[in-house]
Amino acid sequence: MIKQGHSITATSRSDYTDLCTHLGISFFSNDVILLCTSILSLSQVIKSVPFHCLKQPTLFVDVLSVKEYPRELMLQVLPHDSDVLCTHPMFGPESGKDGWKELTFMYDKVRIRNEVTCSSFLQIFAAEGCKMMEMTCEEHDKLAARSQFLTHTVGRVLSKMEIEPTPIDTKTFQKLAEVLRNIELALETIKQQLFKRMNEELD
Repeated sequence: MIKQGHSITATSRSDYTDLCTHLGISFFSNDVILLCTSILSLSQVIKSVPFHCLKQPTLFVDVLSVKEYPRELMLQVLPHDSDVLCTHPMFGPESGKDGWKELTFMYDKVRIRNEVTCSSFLQIFAAEGCKMMEMTCEEHDKLAARSQFLTHTVGRVLSKMEIEPTPIDTKTFQKLAEVLRNIELALETIKQQLFKRMNEELD
């Protein structure tokens, strides 16, 4: 296949790095599996992983913006000999577009046996200048609940209100009262959506 110009990529539970190098095959081992998915699809994604094909032990790392839920799910579903590292790179494409220096990278070593692999993974972010912050998933969610709830709620409320600039942006009492009513309606809409999503998750 290689002689015909095809590229071969291989993996195995055993380490065939030297043999693949000799044959011209790109070999990789499943030392780390990075879960970059939405909260709603996390359960489905994890349960679809072919655990029997993995080189054990494997380090599973998530990057979700909430931490207690993925921690509990991974501890329940993943093989018991797998390592679990919960992380939250607290930056995105916009805030991190010019580099990661001084940007916070939160992590919790939930279940780590192979310190070398875990440290190597964390070093990727440390080497880019991230502010490495170790804290429990519980601590993270308590701290993040305030700021993230406020940010997302206000953002979604404003998007529902579809606010546009006007020729006269005066702060009259009537206008303020109207805006407050719109906020109330938008909050009610978001609340209903959250309840619906929660019921879907429970079902």
